[in-house]
Amino acid sequence: MDTFHGKTAIVTGASSGIGKATAIAFLKTGANVAAVSRKMEHLETIRREVNEAAERLLLIAVDVTKETNRKKCITSTVEKFGGIDILVQAAGIISNGTIETTTESQWNEMMDINLTSVYRLMQLALPSITERRGNIVNVSSVTGLRAFPGVLAYCVSKAGVDQLTRCAALELASKGVRVNAVNPGVVMTNLHRNSGMDEAAYSKFLEHSKETHPLGRVGSPEEVAELILFLTSEKASWITGATYGIDGGRAQTCFR
Repeated sequence: MDTFHGKTAIVTGASSGIGKATAIAFLKTGANVAAVSRKMEHLETIRREVNEAAERLLLIAVDVTKETNRKKCITSTVEKFGGIDILVQAAGIISNGTIETTTESQWNEMMDINLTSVYRLMQLALPSITERRGNIVNVSSVTGLRAFPGVLAYCVSKAGVDQLTRCAALELASKGVRVNAVNPGVVMTNLHRNSGMDEAAYSKFLEHSKETHPLGRVGSPEEVAELILFLTSEKASWITGATYGIDGGRAQTCFR
């Protein structure tokens, strides 16, 4: 796939997992990439892995829940690369909690990171994306499509991302801007570790996931990145408003 030469992509959550795999994939196909995450030392691992593409890489270490930082992501990218063709939003968190136990602060934090920042970065990037007739991919979750117990705020935030994606796709279609989402099942990333799950619990969770995913395994960040690259490419030029499951069949199953 060589269609990204001369294109510029912003990728949030780029220091690990799906975001990092996507940033590296874009760089390998010739794109300019603004990689966004909170910690610069984690972002630097991208530069080390794709050293030959360093001149096409901009590292932006910010917290995207802050409005000034969101604006910095856009202005810094436009200043360095001249514009924005693609926005991929992979930044996100997960935490446990039910309707009875989720606190207001936990709810607000989940919505700030997983939904509000997605909506605002879309708004801020749209002038440049519209000018270039670019597109957006939001990283949602199988939990946006199906209900799961014990992760209430996460499910709601991802359902919000899906509806935001569909509504924006309808509103922007006449301008030639496509908006899609990917909905992964369990993927080998740091998402659950960052929520406080220790290694023993995480290993048990991954083992159990072999049973809950019909294909018998969890996914890799690179597999999701390949789907994101397809959706942002000209090969997907007639796809918009899709919430694309990539979950080993997880969304097809009943609760167990």
